[in-house]
Amino acid sequence: MTSPQMVRLDEHLQRLRLNTVRERLEALLQEASEKELSYADFLDGLLSEEVSAKTAKHVTMRTNLARFPFIKGLDSFDFGYQPSVDRKQIQKLSLCHFVEHGENLVLLGPPGVGKTHLAVGLGLKAIEHGYRVLFTTAAAMLTTLTKALNEGRFDDKLKVFTIPRLLIIDETGYLPIDRQAATLFFQLISRRYERGPMILTSNQSFGSWGDVFGDRVIASAILDRILHHATTISIRGDSYRLKDKLKSGVVKPTTAGA
Repeated sequence: MTSPQMVRLDEHLQRLRLNTVRERLEALLQEASEKELSYADFLDGLLSEEVSAKTAKHVTMRTNLARFPFIKGLDSFDFGYQPSVDRKQIQKLSLCHFVEHGENLVLLGPPGVGKTHLAVGLGLKAIEHGYRVLFTTAAAMLTTLTKALNEGRFDDKLKVFTIPRLLIIDETGYLPIDRQAATLFFQLISRRYERGPMILTSNQSFGSWGDVFGDRVIASAILDRILHHATTISIRGDSYRLKDKLKSGVVKPTTAGA
């Protein structure tokens, strides 16, 4: 039979929304009794379980809101296959000091070398550190902003990409960008400049961004703001998508003879 005290405790925990403690209370009380825990040790363990549960819930929620194309952490990145990627540099970036300080990260390299994987992995680390993250491709973002501009909702829609602490823009330069879209891209970069850190991936060198944006003046202004406080990582290597074919000898590695 449940004692009046346990009923009161259940009501208090429900009102305080301490759901994990509420579910686990009897088991935790029994454990405390068996181990003869002090009041402080019991309270420490009880609150630690609640904090862990709430943290996990918040991480899951922020991960869903981030709109990642897939969930892959940095621990699954094959640094051995891409030796041009400095493991220690990535580990340092995973501490998210660049997010805290409002700095950008640019990942350059040909298709398939792991740029998006690294961007997602660092985005997941940022979420673990309590930051709100949003992932988008450059094409999808510019399509959304162009539509909003035509419908007279540009300022409201721009907030979608400026409110998250960390914005990840994937595939910058994979598709040509017309002048209007380039102007919208510049407005976004300007709005986030020195306030909201970004991770950008591109298969184009900075020297080619004038062609990507169809206007060297706009491209120069965009790069000026992105690179003012930024780390750039250039990845040289073979595509992960060709990994099996490389092993079987169907195709030759681009780094052969290098």
